[in-house]
Amino acid sequence: MADNSIMSRMWNLWTGFVSLWVRDIEKEHPEIAYQNSIQSMQVKYKRLKTAAGKIIARKLDIEERLKTARTELAGIQKQLDAALATTQDDLALVCIQKKESLSADIATMEGEFEGATTDAEEVKTSLLEMKGEIDRLKAEQDRMVAMLQSAEARLQVQESLDGLSIDAEVQALSSVREHIKGRVAEAKLGSELRESDLDVRLKKLTQVSGSVSARAELARLKQAQAAGAGSATKTL
Repeated sequence: MADNSIMSRMWNLWTGFVSLWVRDIEKEHPEIAYQNSIQSMQVKYKRLKTAAGKIIARKLDIEERLKTARTELAGIQKQLDAALATTQDDLALVCIQKKESLSADIATMEGEFEGATTDAEEVKTSLLEMKGEIDRLKAEQDRMVAMLQSAEARLQVQESLDGLSIDAEVQALSSVREHIKGRVAEAKLGSELRESDLDVRLKKLTQVSGSVSARAELARLKQAQAAGAGSATKTL
């Protein structure tokens, strides 16, 4: 008993591993999973179609027997009417017995025919639903496989872009930018410090005073020249 339990557990473990392995394969190749499902449904559809053929054949057989029985009943009714019209009571009794027996058979066949009709309609509906599901899975297979291929292509592009990363170049240029900004700041600071230096300010003041003296001398010379020109005019 214990050996059977261990063997059962080992079998369940093995089937579990196989199931996981198959599931992983189907994830990598979804078209296989879809195809397996479609083929399984097609097998069931074929079996259901065979069963439907038998059900419909039974319905047609009952319908044919019912038609024959109704025709026969109509004939018996005519015989009964004739027997009554000719006062042949013995024949009339036989016709009545046959009519009652056949009527009972017809009632039974009508019930069977109604059931067969219902079964035929149900199996037709099941066939249409299963065929629609198979067609839907085929369309879904094409759509989902196309989506997977598109996603894999995008991932490959992304991986390629990751391999062509420009982070190093950006970082190098960032260092260069920081160096340039630093040098500019140093130059600006040196200029500001130089302009605020006392000696520099005094030197600038000397330059300004020299310029003022030069302008004053220029003005004096122009006045002297103008005065000389005026005296010469008066003498003449």
